[in-house]
Amino acid sequence: MAAASLKKHRYLFMVVSFLLWVPNFLYVPVFAPYIETLGANYTLVGIILSSYGITQLLLRLPVGIVSDLLKWRKPFIVFGMIASALSIIFFLVTENLWLVLLARALAGVSAATWVVFAVVYPSYFREDEVHKAMSSISLIIVFGQFMGMSLSGIIVDEFGWKAPFILGSAFGLLGVLLSFFVYEPKDRIDREPVKFNELTTVLKDPLLLKTSFLSIIAHSIIFSTMFGFTSNYALEIGFTPNELTWVVCAFMIPHAIATIFIGNTLIPKLGESKSLILAFLLISISTLTIPLFETKTLFLANQLLHGFSLGLIFPLLLGMSIQNIELKMRATAMGAYQAIYAIGIFAGPFLAGIFNTMFGLQGGFYFVGLLGVVATALSVVWRKKEEVVNKNYVERKTMYNYKKT
Repeated sequence: MAAASLKKHRYLFMVVSFLLWVPNFLYVPVFAPYIETLGANYTLVGIILSSYGITQLLLRLPVGIVSDLLKWRKPFIVFGMIASALSIIFFLVTENLWLVLLARALAGVSAATWVVFAVVYPSYFREDEVHKAMSSISLIIVFGQFMGMSLSGIIVDEFGWKAPFILGSAFGLLGVLLSFFVYEPKDRIDREPVKFNELTTVLKDPLLLKTSFLSIIAHSIIFSTMFGFTSNYALEIGFTPNELTWVVCAFMIPHAIATIFIGNTLIPKLGESKSLILAFLLISISTLTIPLFETKTLFLANQLLHGFSLGLIFPLLLGMSIQNIELKMRATAMGAYQAIYAIGIFAGPFLAGIFNTMFGLQGGFYFVGLLGVVATALSVVWRKKEEVVNKNYVERKTMYNYKKT
């Protein structure tokens, strides 16, 4: 296919991808406070928030495997866009808490299909441009999340609680329409379908299991704070819905900067293990101190650190998760990694909601902050074990070479 034609398909696909994420994040900063206005306590708020992770946990890996087996991607993309649109429309037309729960679960269904999006987009590029493709599509995710979240508080302040769902429905329906025009290359799949024995081999990889566990904690924290209850606390200490935009910017801008800083500066200087310990240490400090700041300026300063530290951890864990996996099995490893960390998207807000009900909003922040402390401690322990293993290996190799001589 001609380069000009491929570019056209790339741009359309980027627009469709943008329209998948914007509706799902357009209401996120005001979502927990909105559910409260419908009469939910913090426990139910946590359950509703966590449903987004449950459906991803259940569907991400099966979607990838079934798509591989059928050797067909586009229907899953269209299905994901339909699920996204239905989710936001349900939010618009109902105030029944159980239907709100269903709507949030549908948002998780749409997010689960991202596995397929991430496979199709690189097929528009040459093999040596895959990293370029993944960088540009990752930028679309961040841009979609940032734009949606930054507009949320302003829209609510001006037009009321339902306004994000009205705008989101328009984005969602446009996304469904455009998804029917997404191009799937004729040579749709260039690798064999996932085999069960390959999957079990991947799931036994020690580094994948360690990073997946740490990623569960990291996702528990972010979905209990910025994507969960941070807005509730901000409103409680005097922010208006319109001013939540400042909270989003304070978090998201350093969050985006950190994704570049970790690969270009921190890892080359400190290495992966020390970078991991530092990132989780900063996450622990910034999370545990959220309830201590009751003035807007100090709270925003805390969000700068919180966003930056969480921005460090996700690309670091992502790279480490597939580090020891054979190239031909890395797609399977990535699907497994994404499915496992979805436990955190579910468990974090669910448990934080329970702690918030029992001890007030501070309870949830202290809970996930302590999870960060656990992750920091595990990172230190695993690093020491790795040093011992490496030391023993060097000693055995030295002894072997000595005996040979």
